[in-house]
Amino acid sequence: MSLFESLYDDEVICGIDEAGRGCIAGSLFICGVKCSINEILDIKNIKDSKKNSRIQRDAIYNIVSNRKIQYCVVKFSSYDIDNFGISKCMNLGLSKIINTIDSKRYLFDGSTSFGINGIDCIIKGDNKIPQISLASIIAKSYKDKESDDLHIKYPNYQLNKHKGYATKTHKELIKLYGLSPIHRKSFKINLISQ
Repeated sequence: MSLFESLYDDEVICGIDEAGRGCIAGSLFICGVKCSINEILDIKNIKDSKKNSRIQRDAIYNIVSNRKIQYCVVKFSSYDIDNFGISKCMNLGLSKIINTIDSKRYLFDGSTSFGINGIDCIIKGDNKIPQISLASIIAKSYKDKESDDLHIKYPNYQLNKHKGYATKTHKELIKLYGLSPIHRKSFKINLISQ
């Protein structure tokens, strides 16, 4: 029996995903969500967070919170990422989730478990497994909220628009204003105009 054939609607699993791994500013958020498919069948728009609008993501996050569906979010700041490295932060975050959420099965969106045993990796899992999609949505909700808060503190960088990703505008603003305390200095940021 394959992994997908064994995902029955009433099986409780923990789906895991992250938001912000590829950013050059702000934090990394890793989320684990534990539930069965039956518990979330009536929630609309459960899919990869990038395919939802912010309004849809925040609405889904509110439903999950109100239903008291178990989830855990682990945050690593740009300072943490610069000091430990992104892979170590992923390792620590995944470890924290499996030590916080007791589940028979952990499914992670990606191709590596960053050295953590007991996690099944599923490439494009956020398009295939609803629990991973929920984790993706919640992590992105946290990332969006943080980006809005950081925009108030560092308005020159327009973090409310690009959420810390290396967009052309973001790189141009770094060239103009330099790096801020919330930029990941350990990341190679190519500021050459394309």
